[in-house]
Amino acid sequence: MGDLREPLNELTACGLPEALEVMGERWSFMILRASFNGLHHFEEFLSELGIARNILSNRLAKLVEHGILDRQPCADDRRRIEYRLTAKGFDLLPAMVALRQWGQKYGSEVVENPVLCDELDRLPIGPTSILSHDGRVLGPKDLRFVVPENLGLREDGTRARPAAGFDRAHGEGLGRPPIAAVR
Repeated sequence: MGDLREPLNELTACGLPEALEVMGERWSFMILRASFNGLHHFEEFLSELGIARNILSNRLAKLVEHGILDRQPCADDRRRIEYRLTAKGFDLLPAMVALRQWGQKYGSEVVENPVLCDELDRLPIGPTSILSHDGRVLGPKDLRFVVPENLGLREDGTRARPAAGFDRAHGEGLGRPPIAAVR
């Protein structure tokens, strides 16, 4: 990935330690998976996941504290609480799909049932990929670290510009709609 490396001893210089601080244990991922599958209530999580009540309570509180889930009263019974994915929570979907695909590829005979498909044609989704600003699929040899002031500066000295409509901070562009909260 080039000559420049991340400062590996500085935990704040990379988003990975921050993400792992929030999501870095099994139950947080399992709760998130359940949320993507439509579960919203404490008792649903408890019965579907087989998780201890105190662990579930702790993990839900942490996911709410970090803005991944939103805690709100149910519309039909204000005494009950619902946990809903926020836009920040929905942004974890690509990571969840990538981890799922990795587990299916390298797990011990994991059979996907049901199969995760494209809504339009109901065929299985392709492998999660790393895309360039203009939509090219990138592999490990295509990646390198660059200091911010040299972004876009090619090896030959010319300067590249991001594809029209590409917004790295919000994952938007390349014909994809903006990310929005779904309720």
